[in-house]
Amino acid sequence: MKSKHSIVREYIQSKILDGTYVPHQKISSESELMERFSVSRHTVRLAIGDLVNLGWLYRKQGAGTYCAERNEMGSNDYNQKNIAIITTHISNYIFPSIIQGAESFLSKNDYQVSLYSTDNNHENEKKILEKILTHHVDGVIIEPTQSAISNPNINYYLNLEKSNIPYIMINAYYDELEPLSITIDDEKGGFIQTEHLIEQGHENILGFFKTDDLQGTRRMKGYLKSHRSNHLPIRPSNIITYHTQEIMTKPQEELKKILELPNEEWPTAIVCYNDELAMLLLDVLRKKNIKVPEDISLIGYDNSILSRVSEVKLTTIKHPQSEMGEAAAKMILNLIDRKQGLNKEEVEESIVYEPELIERNSTKDIRELV
Repeated sequence: MKSKHSIVREYIQSKILDGTYVPHQKISSESELMERFSVSRHTVRLAIGDLVNLGWLYRKQGAGTYCAERNEMGSNDYNQKNIAIITTHISNYIFPSIIQGAESFLSKNDYQVSLYSTDNNHENEKKILEKILTHHVDGVIIEPTQSAISNPNINYYLNLEKSNIPYIMINAYYDELEPLSITIDDEKGGFIQTEHLIEQGHENILGFFKTDDLQGTRRMKGYLKSHRSNHLPIRPSNIITYHTQEIMTKPQEELKKILELPNEEWPTAIVCYNDELAMLLLDVLRKKNIKVPEDISLIGYDNSILSRVSEVKLTTIKHPQSEMGEAAAKMILNLIDRKQGLNKEEVEESIVYEPELIERNSTKDIRELV
C-alpha cells in the first residue's frame, strides 16, 4: 500500500508531466494539497521535500514552491541499461513475435527490457508514460494507442524529447510528432487484399475495418482505391467500421444482419482488418452453415498463427513481426549511441515494409461461375 506522502508526490509529478505545471510556475500551496488529500502539513512537506531533492521542484523563501527546469526526469540510477517496450497488447496475436524479435537483439547487447501493455487505452498509456518518465530508461519502443484519434498524452511524448530519451514507434505513429517509425504500408496492403478478390471476379466485397487505429483507416483507404482503380462501384453499406472496444460485438452482429438478407444480396467476399477478426467472422459463417471459400471468400491481414491453425487456411497479408521487432531494437540502440556521441555519422530513417500477399485456400476464383 502506498504511503500518503508518496501519493501526494506522484500527484505533483503527474501534474508536471502532463504540463499542468510548467517550469518556474508556482505549484499548489501546502494548504491546498492538505485539503485535497486530507493529510497533514508534515506529509505534504515530506512529498515536496522528496521532489526538491530529486530536482523536480525548487523553493523560494517566503514565496512558495515552484516547478523546476529539468533536462532529465527520473531516478539517479543510470547503471542498468534499460529499454521500455510499450505495445497495445503483449500476450496475444502478433505481439509476442514482435516483442521476441526486439528482446532477443536487446539482450544480446546487454539491455534489460521492461514490457508494458496499454490495452489500446489512452489512460493506461498515460500511466505507463508517467512511470517511464519517473524511472531511468535509455530508450522507448512504442506502439501508439488508438493512433487514428487525437492523442491526449502528447505532452508526455514532448517530455520524453525534453528529457532527451530517444523513442521510436512501430506499426503506426502519431502524425503530429513526426517520430521515427517502423511500419508496413497498410494502404497498399488493403489495396492488395481487395485487388486479389476483384481479380478473382468478386464485385460485392464486404470490408471490416478498425478505425481508431491508423492501420485500419489506411487499409480501408486501400480497399476504396482498389475499387476505384478497377472501376468497380463502391457500395457504402459494404463498409463496416468499429473501434477497439467493439471488436467482440459489432463486426459479428453486422455480419449476422447481412446474412439475414436474401442469398442473392450476400457479399461474395469479405476483406478483414486482420486475421483475428477473420477468425471471429469465420465462426459466424460456420454457425450459419456458410462455407469458406465455396460460398463466401475471406481474406485476412498479418499472416499470424491464426491464419494457419484453423481448418480454413487464410489468404492474408504478410506482417514482418519478428523482423520488425529486431529492426526497432537496432534503431533505438543506434539513437542511444548517437545521443552518447558514439555514432555521429549514421542518420536513422523511418522504415516502411512492403506488404506481400500470402495465398492459401480461403479465397476462390468465381469467374468460371459467371
